Amino acid sequence: MEGKAFGTTYHIQYFSQEGFDAQEGIDSVVEAVNHSVSTYIPNSDISKINRGDSTVVIDQTFREVFVLSEKIHKQTQGYFDPTIGVLRNAYGFGDAKPLQEIDSTTLDSLMQFVGFDKVTLTSENTIQKTHPQIYFDFNAIAKGYGIDLLGSYLEKNQITNYLIELGGEILAKGINVEKQKPWVVGIESVNSEINNRNVAETVPLKNEAMASSGNYRKFRIDSLTGKKYVHTINPITGKAQQSNVTSATVIAPTCAEADAYATSFMALGLEKAKKLLQTLPKVEAYLTYTDSLNQHKEYLTEGMKARIQD
Repeated sequence: MEGKAFGTTYHIQYFSQEGFDAQEGIDSVVEAVNHSVSTYIPNSDISKINRGDSTVVIDQTFREVFVLSEKIHKQTQGYFDPTIGVLRNAYGFGDAKPLQEIDSTTLDSLMQFVGFDKVTLTSENTIQKTHPQIYFDFNAIAKGYGIDLLGSYLEKNQITNYLIELGGEILAKGINVEKQKPWVVGIESVNSEINNRNVAETVPLKNEAMASSGNYRKFRIDSLTGKKYVHTINPITGKAQQSNVTSATVIAPTCAEADAYATSFMALGLEKAKKLLQTLPKVEAYLTYTDSLNQHKEYLTEGMKARIQD
């Protein structure tokens, strides 16, 4: 199956003993996720909350994405932070026009609206913000969470062998029945062209997910100043600047986790990312980075090294 969802495309392979029309269910999952956490839909729950509506009672999707975000925010010591929405918009990576100039004064004023410690999930399932201007952007976790929900939908219909690829993120369960082998997926090379993708390595996946993040294609050049802004924003400094990690590919138990950790490692930089990985036994990573001589290097966790197929 293939189609469009979350502003990108998906491809799903699954094996079923009986005839099964999955399309309606897949469409309904996508619609539910969009209604909850898409900033591009004006009447979604997240859009209402971003406009300052404190009466919105959030659904299970928003709640689970919020709780997981809070956990990873703490694990990364603030480097994963979905309240950077005002910064994403200011730099031109969100759903608003970018600011013409972001000097230190402007940045200071924006940073007062950034920080996951400034938002609270109440017992009534509403969101409290210390400033109405705080703008949620779950872009770095919601797509992965949506893929996990698509997997859950297939499993509710007794599908135990499937591969979901959506916007380059992957969830694999069971095996490739046709080949009687594990699902094998590729890690895209950092010098891959958008119209001519090439793969750096291939890895088998079984009952786990993989997601990647990289600034080699996701950046914006300001037409007036010529300044380059990278897609990854450092929530601590508020700056859209490149760390020494140029791409992160992460294998984790769920796609939401893989998605969020991949973004986190981009912001953390190599040494902090390595330190965090030591505390995450179920997470493997393939990081590319530039060293002090500006040379391109790779770092792989031991578990990732063991998976790489020659």
